[in-house]
Amino acid sequence: MMTTKSATPRPQGRAVHSMKPRQLTMMGLGSAIGAGLFLGSGAGVQAAGPAVLISYLVAGTLIILVMWALGEMAAANPNSGAFSVYAERALGNTAGATIGWLWWLQLVVVIAAEALGAAALLFSVWPVIPVWALALAFMVAFTGINLTGVRNFGEFEFWFALLKVVAIVLFLAVGAALLLGLLPDAASPGLATLTSDFAPQGLGGVASALFIVIFAFGGTEIVSVAAAETEDPERSVASAIRTVVWRILVFYIGSVFVIAAVLPATSESLASPFAGVLDAARIPGAGTAITLVAVVALLSALNANLYGASRMAYSLAQRSAAPRFLSRLGRAAVPVPAVWLSVAFGFIATVLELLFPERVLPALFQLVGSTCLVVWGSALVSQLVLRRRADRAGLPMPLRMKGFPGLTILGLILLGLIFAVGFSAEDSRLQLFSTFGLIAGIALACAAGARFSKGTRGPE
Repeated sequence: MMTTKSATPRPQGRAVHSMKPRQLTMMGLGSAIGAGLFLGSGAGVQAAGPAVLISYLVAGTLIILVMWALGEMAAANPNSGAFSVYAERALGNTAGATIGWLWWLQLVVVIAAEALGAAALLFSVWPVIPVWALALAFMVAFTGINLTGVRNFGEFEFWFALLKVVAIVLFLAVGAALLLGLLPDAASPGLATLTSDFAPQGLGGVASALFIVIFAFGGTEIVSVAAAETEDPERSVASAIRTVVWRILVFYIGSVFVIAAVLPATSESLASPFAGVLDAARIPGAGTAITLVAVVALLSALNANLYGASRMAYSLAQRSAAPRFLSRLGRAAVPVPAVWLSVAFGFIATVLELLFPERVLPALFQLVGSTCLVVWGSALVSQLVLRRRADRAGLPMPLRMKGFPGLTILGLILLGLIFAVGFSAEDSRLQLFSTFGLIAGIALACAAGARFSKGTRGPE
C-alpha cells in the first residue's frame, strides 16, 4: 500500500549513514520480537484464551496502518527523533517533546523488562547465577555494544535477529506437525483446545489481552528512528516497512495460534509458552533450546530498544527539549551521555530484582502497554496533518501511503475503539488513567522547560 518515488538524498546534520538496509529491516524485527512474543504471548492466552487471536488481529491491523504512515514521514524526513519530530511539526513543540519523552520512558522500562526476562529464562535452564546478577551482566554487555558505533551495533543486531527468525520458523513447522498429527511420539490436540472454550473471559479477557498484545508489537516503530543512520534512507525505509510488517504478523499470529491450540488457558506451561509447546511435541531438548533462543530474542530486542532510546534522547537534546549534554557525540558518532541515561533504569531494576525477587518483571509489563497506543496515535495524526500540508503545497514525497486519508482515519478509529474497550475493563482502565496522567505530567514539564529555556535566552 506504499508507492515509492526517487528523490534527492537529504543531509542529516551529524548523522552517520553507516547502517545497511538489511540491518534496518532486522532491527525492526529485533525490537518487536522480544519479551512481548516469547513471554507476553503466554500471558495473553491466560487472559483471553484462544480469543487472544482477536486481540492480535486488531493490534496487527493497527500496526500496519501506523507503519505505513511512519514510513511515509520517515522517507520524507529521516530523523533520529522520528515521530517526535513529526508531532512537533504537525502539532507544536510541546506535543513533539511530550511524545518523545513518553516513548523514551516506554523504552527505558522495556529495556529493564527484557534484561530481567532474559535472565529469568536463562536461570530456568541454568540455575547457577541468580536472576539479578544475570540481568546486571546483560545490561553491562549491551551498554558496551551500543557505545561502539552504529556499524558494529547494526551487524550484531542483524545476526541476533536472524537467529530468532529462523527459530520461530522452525517452531511454526513443529507446531503445525503436532497439530496435524505428524509427530509419531506426540498425541495431536487438533483444534479441540481452540473450539471448546474460545473466549473463557468474554470481552473483558480480550480487552485485557489487547494491552498485552500492544506491548508485544511495541518497538516496531524503531525503524523510523534508525532511518536517519541508514544508507539511502528513502529506499531503505520503504523496503523495511513492507518486510517488517508482514513478517511480524506471520510470526506473531502463527506462533500464538500454535500456542493457543496446544496449551489450554489454565496450563502452567504458559509461563514459557514456546518451551511448553515443544515439550508437548516430545522433541528431546527442544524446550531447552527454544528457551535459549528466547533469551537471545529478548537480548536482541534490548539491544535495538537501547539504540532507539538513546537516539530519541539525543534528538530531544538537539531540539532543546532535553539537557544539551545529551547531544554530545563520542568518537564513534554515538551519543554517549544519551546511552548512559537510557540504561540507568535497567541497572536500577537489577537492584530491585535483588530486593524483590520475581515481582519486578510483572510490574514492568503493566507499565508500558498503553503508552504504545498514544505514540501510534500521534504518528497517525501527524501524518494526517503533514500529508495534507504537503499536498496543498504541491511538495513531492518519495513514499506515499495509498488510501489516504481513509486508511489513516481507519487507524484512528481502531485506536479509538481500543481505548473504548480498554476503559470498559477494570485492569486496563487503571492502566489508561495512569498513562494519561503520565502524559499530562510530561506535557506540563515540557511546557515549563520550554518557557524557562526561552526566558534564560532572553528576547531575540
